[in-house]
Amino acid sequence: MPDTIETIADEILRREGGYVDDPDDPGGATKFGVTIHTMRRLGLDLDGDGDVDTADVRRLSRDRALGIFLDQYYRRPGIGGLPECLRASVFDMYVNAGANAVKILQRLLGRMGWPVAVDGVIGPQTCAAAAAADAAAPDHLADAYGIARRNYYFALADRRPASRKFARTRAGGKGGWIRRAEAFISPRHRLSDEAFRERVAAWG
Repeated sequence: MPDTIETIADEILRREGGYVDDPDDPGGATKFGVTIHTMRRLGLDLDGDGDVDTADVRRLSRDRALGIFLDQYYRRPGIGGLPECLRASVFDMYVNAGANAVKILQRLLGRMGWPVAVDGVIGPQTCAAAAAADAAAPDHLADAYGIARRNYYFALADRRPASRKFARTRAGGKGGWIRRAEAFISPRHRLSDEAFRERVAAWG
């Protein structure tokens, strides 16, 4: 029986962890995967001092974060309109990368032969193309999207050296970004340790 969206949201929340404010993360201060930018957009002044700052991020409760996940990262972007095989991975990526999660899918659909506008919006065109792609390759679409996610993270780290610590550990193994993407990829499509080291060798 498929997991409920609430169960999936809870799993994402556990992956995200607690409060983080890494200067190399463009998302800024974050708790349970909810960024300070999202909290400002929602007007979540949790300490009532008239602004939304890192103190408010620290006050964010787990239950409130879970509600934000469901409302802002799943229902609001319309992820429920996508084929079931994609929902968990696109949802997880939306928490991590916002509308880029949808753009990755839209580019993938175009490469698969169902071109759609790459606008980061899940509308009728994207839903129809995703359904067609799923019908044509029912055992491959989820893996293809997970691989596209992994490639997105690699490309980010290629361009921005400060982000490489999110893709590769200090010991040289797969970092959180890569492990996160590969959690939604069949084992046969995950990079071996050797293949991963070869992919990132140019980073020095």
